[in-house]
Amino acid sequence: MPSIKQAAETMLNNVILPFWMKLKDEEHGGYYGLVDFDLQVDKTAEKGCILNSRILWFFSEAAILTGRADVAACARHAYEWFEAHCFDQEHGGVYWSCDYLGRPLDTTKHTYNQGFAIYALSAYYRLTGELRALTRALEIFRLIENRCTDAEGYLEAFTVDWQPESNEKLSENGVMAEKTMNTLLHVFEGYAGLYQASRDPSVGQAMRRILEIYADKIYSPELHRQLVFFDKHYHSIIDLYSYGHDIESSWLIDWGCALLGDAALSAKITAINSDLARSVYAHAYRDHSLLNECERGVDNTTRVWWVQAEAVLGFVNEYQKSGDPKYRDAAAGIWHYITEKILDKRPGGEWFWSVDANGVPASRQPIVEPWKCPYHNGRMCMELIRRDPHVEV
Repeated sequence: MPSIKQAAETMLNNVILPFWMKLKDEEHGGYYGLVDFDLQVDKTAEKGCILNSRILWFFSEAAILTGRADVAACARHAYEWFEAHCFDQEHGGVYWSCDYLGRPLDTTKHTYNQGFAIYALSAYYRLTGELRALTRALEIFRLIENRCTDAEGYLEAFTVDWQPESNEKLSENGVMAEKTMNTLLHVFEGYAGLYQASRDPSVGQAMRRILEIYADKIYSPELHRQLVFFDKHYHSIIDLYSYGHDIESSWLIDWGCALLGDAALSAKITAINSDLARSVYAHAYRDHSLLNECERGVDNTTRVWWVQAEAVLGFVNEYQKSGDPKYRDAAAGIWHYITEKILDKRPGGEWFWSVDANGVPASRQPIVEPWKCPYHNGRMCMELIRRDPHVEV
């Protein structure tokens, strides 16, 4: 049987990289922003800044891992467009989206979006040594710390000139959240990437602050889960749990915390993350796949592409920590589910957005759109290659 590392190399090199490389917009720059369910490219669709930051991150990390010059060229193409079009030269920060020509379209400034810009620029700096990319990342870091925080944590949505506005973009399920677990997680992720690239002490200090909020406000030891949507004081405002974000956090926060080199802090945080992984396994691992979320006690049985990718990594991470073979077997089981149900086997396909409980992509959601990107599944492959966790598939 092949190892999961070998299978990940095949997935990365034969599916994910070729699919995204062919979406390069040679005429207007960047990458095309929409591929519909029928694999038709809309060359005039909006170009989401989150999508393009994730593409920049993906190609940068893939070039670092593989050493391929053609992948590095794709990262360069992504960086040049991102630098030229996504930044607000007057007010600072990154827009939400541009039109296909690169003109600002949705000028919302969202903290979540700023975090992904940092993550992408930091990876590109590690690939190329381009000081402009690192300078930009540090500028956005300081902007978040000065504009997007209050005494208790991290705020969400702002107008183009940094006036607070309602958080439609990261609220759902009938609530309007003033603070979210999702933004905190991905700001931490961006900061961790920046700390990896710069070792800037102020970035490390901010990471520690986020980990305190995570441990004291986001994680519920009584429920063995993360809370999701909050008021401004981090009081939970809905009975909702995200299995996908719990399993993603369980490995991603372990990784970021380890960069700080603080054994006592890592012991505290990794214990929380193991608790999350155990709980997700007990409540959401079904039929060799992971459920999406649970709202008011009712599970959403849709299998979402990014949730499956993060579940493979989360269970691999817990297997490497605990040695418990059930997590090894769960990672292998989800890998098979991905290759049988989530992988789009049509010529020129990548991964379906989601499938229903019967494994059918019934929703016909796009294959590429502002949220559908190579970040989760590409990162899964690269992390498995780096870790080589001795899981057979």
